[in-house]
Amino acid sequence: MRSLLFVPGDSERKLEKGFAAGADVVIVDLEDSVAAANKAQARAIAASFISSKRQQTGSAVYVRVNDLSTGLTDDDLAALVPVKPDGIMLPKSNSGQDVQQLAAKLRVHEAENGLPDGGIGILPIITETAAGVLAATSYAGASGRLVGLTWGAEDLSAAIGARSARDDSGRYTDVFRLARAMTILAAGAAEVAAIDTVFPDFRDMAVFEAECREAERDGFTGKMAIHPAQVPVINAAFTPSAEAVSRSQAIVAAFAAAGNPGVVGIDGKMYDRPHLRLAERLLARAKAAGISA
Repeated sequence: MRSLLFVPGDSERKLEKGFAAGADVVIVDLEDSVAAANKAQARAIAASFISSKRQQTGSAVYVRVNDLSTGLTDDDLAALVPVKPDGIMLPKSNSGQDVQQLAAKLRVHEAENGLPDGGIGILPIITETAAGVLAATSYAGASGRLVGLTWGAEDLSAAIGARSARDDSGRYTDVFRLARAMTILAAGAAEVAAIDTVFPDFRDMAVFEAECREAERDGFTGKMAIHPAQVPVINAAFTPSAEAVSRSQAIVAAFAAAGNPGVVGIDGKMYDRPHLRLAERLLARAKAAGISA
């Protein structure tokens, strides 16, 4: 997953654009972008659209449901599981226990709809509450459905009373840098993808591109988008370059040829096992992006 595009579930026009944007994942949103009075209508629109248009997109389809504390999650799942989404995004997840609770609900809905047990993945947003940030380590081993971890700044800002998540230069302040870092570390501990949060100003492409590059550098493997125009920028930033793929292939080949020792030398430079693991991860990302490796 490189690019994950949010699309409001109550707008057929925006759903049409989202499905055609070329994102790796389209996230049909039933939560923040849908007013409380429109929740039922959004479920119906989203289910009908996914059912009729699913074959017209190469994107995976996820649904962001309303969080477990709202009492709306079961209605969201009852309406959307029958149209076979690839995954569910769980907002305001407070710990791995929330993922387990959602997994149990999904198992029931899959059984009721004749779907394979465990076929629908879960992508939680783990930093939208203070408790969620502090429980980041609890996701390792929480569920076989866990496909990644992502984070959010806006809801956390509201939860802790921060006037802004960024300073005057546009950089995240300490609390939000901590939430970002915890997401990367928690994803590494759980051995799942780390997905970076959205960049709200979709008109400022230069800053957005820089943020994408920084995220990829730091260990994120993808980023969420709020506008179709952000998708190609994300895909470019998180797609390994031909040079990086070639270098990684050389590292993997050198270790294999030497019988997988602790260290190998390539062109006068030493590479150890961590370099091998990084090379293998990059090649896996390249393969997922459709690059021959």
